Amino acid sequence: MNEDTRTQYERMVAGDWYEADAEIHALTAAAHVRSERFAEAVRAGDDDAVDRLRELLGSLGEASWIRPPLHVDLGVHLHLGARSYVNFGLVALDVAHIRIGDDTKIGPNVQLLTPIHPVDPEPRRAKLEAAEPITIGDNVWLGGGVIVCPGVTIGDNTVVGAGAVVTTDLPANVLAVGNPARVVRSI
Repeated sequence: MNEDTRTQYERMVAGDWYEADAEIHALTAAAHVRSERFAEAVRAGDDDAVDRLRELLGSLGEASWIRPPLHVDLGVHLHLGARSYVNFGLVALDVAHIRIGDDTKIGPNVQLLTPIHPVDPEPRRAKLEAAEPITIGDNVWLGGGVIVCPGVTIGDNTVVGAGAVVTTDLPANVLAVGNPARVVRSI
């Protein structure tokens, strides 16, 4: 019998089933504190607000900005490219990596959701979860209230209309709308 000796965090990062334990809860609590410090710095007009945002995220590209409030699980798995802009209320459940390209615009109240839970009731009752990464290309525009589901990739230059729920990959250079999001035309 091969016993898995990895920590729950190591399993989480690998994209395998895991249980959120004390270590993971401590990491999410620390991310919450960093997110609050960032929001406080913005409210106060502090010159170090960008530094606070850099401390929160995995990476922040040149001339990019996120308007608080920003809600993350860990923060360190969220990567924002250069010259990108994120409006109020982003929920980025970054259990897996979320990579947002350069020159991308994200409207208010967008949700980027990497966690997955078992459909079968017993593993779900056992509190198992996993995650799949999200990749958003360069020069993408996500309208207000868009939800991007686990494992989705959105191609360069694509526009996703307000309120859409993106459940599968979207190619580059298209306009997609609806629930579930569907391509309505090329750009």
